[in-house]
Amino acid sequence: MKILPKTNPLPGLAAPGPTAACAPQSEAGFRLHDTHPQPKMTEPDRDLKTRPARRFFLAALAAGALAVRPARAQRDWSGKEPVRYPDPDILVLDKRFAKYRVNNTPLRRLRSGMLWAEGPAWNGAGRYLVWSDIPNNAQMRWLEEDGHVSTYRTPSGYSNGNTFDYQGRELSCEHLNRRVVRYEPDGAVTVLADQWHGKPLNAPNDIVVHPDGAIWFTDPGYGILAAYEGTRAELQLKEAVYRLDSQTGKMDIVCDEMYKPNGLCFSPDYQKLYIVDTGASHYPDAPRNIRVYDVADSRSLRNGREFVSTKPGMADGIRADVDGNIWAGCGWVGAGYDGVQIFAPSGERIGQILLPETCANLCFGGSKRNLLFMAASQSLYAVYVETRGAHIC
Repeated sequence: MKILPKTNPLPGLAAPGPTAACAPQSEAGFRLHDTHPQPKMTEPDRDLKTRPARRFFLAALAAGALAVRPARAQRDWSGKEPVRYPDPDILVLDKRFAKYRVNNTPLRRLRSGMLWAEGPAWNGAGRYLVWSDIPNNAQMRWLEEDGHVSTYRTPSGYSNGNTFDYQGRELSCEHLNRRVVRYEPDGAVTVLADQWHGKPLNAPNDIVVHPDGAIWFTDPGYGILAAYEGTRAELQLKEAVYRLDSQTGKMDIVCDEMYKPNGLCFSPDYQKLYIVDTGASHYPDAPRNIRVYDVADSRSLRNGREFVSTKPGMADGIRADVDGNIWAGCGWVGAGYDGVQIFAPSGERIGQILLPETCANLCFGGSKRNLLFMAASQSLYAVYVETRGAHIC
């Protein structure tokens, strides 16, 4: 997802608004912790030092926004000047997150030089990560065995989100061709979805698979709003989330009440679906939030409600770990916010990973599925965590 100048909604359709079923339920603020030891202070000194921070924190609470941590000194990403453990950019904001932080591992920048990194997906059999560099019309690959990075596929159809199905085949959302495709073992490309009721899809964005073989994907249309990430074209369909039966080819809209549905992921038991709404990039009244729905009979969504507000910034790609925590790539605020926000299943923010760039998407990988990969603007980052991804990719 790329933030672009605001444009008008789809001609002929009113800008979407929250219905009673999808109205925001809460916009909670979160406490900002300082994990670094501080020298002892007298009570007057302490009051003078903390008064501005308290005012900022209370203002953030009043606005229903996530608190932004003050920026710290620039770190050396080359590795020549390693950080002192525990890594100061992995923040425990709630004691529930402490068990997930590995205290003797660093954040690493694995690659830089992309224009807009997106769609990381882990292939367990091949032990490699695939991700998209959308404006460069390419997919990249990182090998676990030696860290080698190479161009994996070009042209890629300006692909955005990627994943792998339960047969190990790569699935990709192509902006340029406005379709969802599957790459077969012999190199053939199978088009899985490219239209709805005779009209072309907008520009599929993110994608997940269900154990029953169904493919769920979002279609917010970012890839046709500017030539930079695809091509310019008119939206002919309302932004929506689709379910595609990979056996029969039958496709259904499962949600069209959001402004611009973007990143999505299932809960560990597949009983809930989390969806990011990034409509604030183009619709002034859109929320900046992650919504959650109950999955009914593995085929439809019910009981939509706000899971968490991500103000002042926006989330993009999301993943669940085995304990049901939601890890969200976030950005568009700046230092102290941009990176990864981690939310407990109940919706409280419990942890944060600070990055020097907006994080568009992320996934768990590695041989133990405990290596978190973060596609963030021009770079790919990684860090080991003491949990595992809930799903195969």
